Amino acid sequence: MNATEIRRRPTTDSGQFPSDIHPVLARVYAARGLESGQELSYSLDRLLSFELLGGIERATELLAKALTEDWRILVVADFDADGATGCAVMLRGLRLLGADYANYLMPNRFKTGYGLTPEVVALARDRDPQLIITVDNGITSNTGVEAAHAAGIKVLVTDHHLPGDELPDADAIVNPNLPGDPFPSKHLAGVGVAFYLLMALRAHLREQDWFASREGEPNLAQLLDLVALGTVADVVPLDYNNRLLVSQGLRRIRADHCQPGIRALLKLSGRHQSQVVASDLGFAVGPRLNAAGRLEDMALGVECLLVDSDAEALKAARTLDQLNRERRQIERDMQEDALVQLESLNLDGGSLPAGLCIFDESWHQGVVGILASRLKDRYHRPVVAFATSDAGELRGSARSVKGFHVRDALSNISTRHPGMLGRFGGHAMAAGLSLKQSNLEAFQAAFEAEVEQGLGPEPAGSVIWSDGGLDGGDIGLELAEHLRTGGPWGQGFPEPVFDGVFEAVSKRIVGNGYLKLKLRQPGSSREIDAICFQAGVEAPETKDNRLHLAYRLDINDFRGIRSPQLLIEHIAGA
Repeated sequence: MNATEIRRRPTTDSGQFPSDIHPVLARVYAARGLESGQELSYSLDRLLSFELLGGIERATELLAKALTEDWRILVVADFDADGATGCAVMLRGLRLLGADYANYLMPNRFKTGYGLTPEVVALARDRDPQLIITVDNGITSNTGVEAAHAAGIKVLVTDHHLPGDELPDADAIVNPNLPGDPFPSKHLAGVGVAFYLLMALRAHLREQDWFASREGEPNLAQLLDLVALGTVADVVPLDYNNRLLVSQGLRRIRADHCQPGIRALLKLSGRHQSQVVASDLGFAVGPRLNAAGRLEDMALGVECLLVDSDAEALKAARTLDQLNRERRQIERDMQEDALVQLESLNLDGGSLPAGLCIFDESWHQGVVGILASRLKDRYHRPVVAFATSDAGELRGSARSVKGFHVRDALSNISTRHPGMLGRFGGHAMAAGLSLKQSNLEAFQAAFEAEVEQGLGPEPAGSVIWSDGGLDGGDIGLELAEHLRTGGPWGQGFPEPVFDGVFEAVSKRIVGNGYLKLKLRQPGSSREIDAICFQAGVEAPETKDNRLHLAYRLDINDFRGIRSPQLLIEHIAGA
């Protein structure tokens, strides 16, 4: 396995930040390319204009016609957290704007596959819609759009995934990642695209005096808690525009201006709603929502986000929480199987391929994406994990590393080996695909060749980027509070990680095999609590018990007593 290396981010000028910004936080911001406090202003008037999105005018005209003529509208969303939140945003938003006949249909991972497939259109026909709106999918659903048109149904595609060589012949398309689209931020999640479309529709309806005969113009900001959840859960880069959306959503959640479903999911995950941060959405709420689409039906997740009663929301959230527990056990079993497979490749001094393809007939189709992600983190190379589907083919989830565009790699393989792949699509870092089991060995060879060409035969080990060291006086509640609320942190705007040498005063194993330590900095008598939530990690035995740690400074809130705590990301001898 490749080694993990700690590298410190280059020291830069701390920029022109307000005097109330802690000096360490100013250093962190500067290391992420920020130059002034202006880039920390997350007021809604700084949001990029919806007018910059290509296709937005045609889409709003279509939707305005649908509302004016009382069309039956059916939302078809993806079966992940981005799709579920996007579905809830679209439905709640359309209803706020005056749609009387808006409903949804969630594709099922195990029965209909991803996106607006002809099978989904066949199910949709039972609802007799006049307009289908896709959310977080549809940009590669050419045959599905054709099937809808053949049934007399108009289609509005909203998506953020990369398009294929040919766009679907939809009645309107909104996607910031279309070639030549002028929207400056290419990182909107599917839920973000849905929110932008609703803002544009509201402006269009305002010009038509639509709200004059109604109760007034709705405040779409009430949907931002859902936008924040979907954006964080989909792990899209948090550029300034996305940070603004997430920050606004988090403010609403903390102030208890949020959907009952989000309130319930936070409660069951043990998070303090008044102190919620982006990582709580990503690591606590998002997985519980995703569990529905992975194991059963994402309609369970959508319903949790659509109900207006706290009691109903809590009941739905309990179902999602139980599914997430089942998902975790399935994932643990699959990971054990995968490690046995991969260790067998290391026998007799052999080395792992540059790109890993793994498959087992017993694996769960809904969990292979998480498995691929875990193995990618462990072995620091692109991974594709496969499971069998009801259709008798293999469904794979790919996860990549920096510097290797996995969706483009699949496109190259499809071009060089016609007929090898079924459907595929995705992003630079994650993709999905299908193929016949008889093509697995050939695909494995082709994938390894693509990775070797892109990254070399032995991909580099993982790198933990550190924001430098912390003086003893900085390791305390004050800075921990500043860091916790200084985000939102996430993909592309990473949470601060520091490194330094500490002396281990004591070490013990707690909980599910977690390493807990008491530390002190050399030359100091002050003890600091630390914990590593990576099961099975051990502290190496070293001279003077000195350890080199990469860590995050966090707060331990135990029975109402708050104290600083180091969350260990990596541990090595000093």
